Amino acid sequence: MKKRFLGKSKLEVSAIGLGCMGFSQSYPPYIPFGDAVNVIRGAYDLGVTFFDTADVYGCGENEKLLGEALKPIRQRVVIATKCGFNLYDDVKDELGRPISICGRADYVKTAVEKSLQRLQTDYIDLYYLHRVDPNTPIEETAAAMADLIKKGKILNWGISEANANTVRRAHAVCPLAAVQSEYSLIWREPETKIFATLEELGIGLVPYCPLGRALLTGVINENSRFAKGDRRATLPMFTPEALPNNMQIVRLVEKWAKRKNITSAQFALVWLLSQKSWIVPIPGTTNPAHLTDFLEAANVRLSVDELNEFEKDYTQIHLVGHRADPFTESQIDK
Repeated sequence: MKKRFLGKSKLEVSAIGLGCMGFSQSYPPYIPFGDAVNVIRGAYDLGVTFFDTADVYGCGENEKLLGEALKPIRQRVVIATKCGFNLYDDVKDELGRPISICGRADYVKTAVEKSLQRLQTDYIDLYYLHRVDPNTPIEETAAAMADLIKKGKILNWGISEANANTVRRAHAVCPLAAVQSEYSLIWREPETKIFATLEELGIGLVPYCPLGRALLTGVINENSRFAKGDRRATLPMFTPEALPNNMQIVRLVEKWAKRKNITSAQFALVWLLSQKSWIVPIPGTTNPAHLTDFLEAANVRLSVDELNEFEKDYTQIHLVGHRADPFTESQIDK
């Protein structure tokens, strides 16, 4: 597996990481704990050194899984986790998951201790603020992160779904290693909103949902429907009305994948990796065969001419339906 640095930081990771949320949340049914451990360790055997989780995934269970899976190889991997959704607040969604956001210094310092315990480690390589708290100045959160770095509890920090102004303010207090945002061929807003800032400041981008919640892999069609508990059941882009139109991107990716003699999933990741050297996508899967397929994308790139030609094709399609439901979108820093 090729390696990349997240921006100008000294944090070197595999060019493709593993997003671990799906082992515990949003995409049921979930595989047994032991099987999940084997998939995660199998990812390491295939060259993955970058593993992403959050305290809110499965209300702590995902961190426990990752801690157990990576314990034998802790010194050889990079663990990223997050805080910010208040696990100890009574406000929950219909599935019992926390939805209130907290970025106060005292909460961050309490949350990191809990994460360290669940992950069975004494340091976290990359610690994100999961969502920006509108009621807490980002400078307060950044100062708390700086203190945690000074104490060796975390080695680097980042923010998820933050706007350019917030990134600048946070970075001025304590330099950011990475920003995590949804970014894929079905959601390209980061290109116009934060790319210039990240490049200027030397901050890496970690795209989550880089496969468009599986739409870009070709396993979803216009007749696909999603059960309660599946994240896509609540998203406008995946409604029965939107899916027939959105098959345009599926067909375009299939066309280019055939041209490059790779799979659709690989093409979606190759396109991301070809955008900037500081982008590190974190696709998620619980299927070892899919994992093997995804990771082969690390060895393929699109030339500048190919990127330009693809862009001409891309501008001919029009996707419908937003990437998020209204409540989720309301929690994203604008």
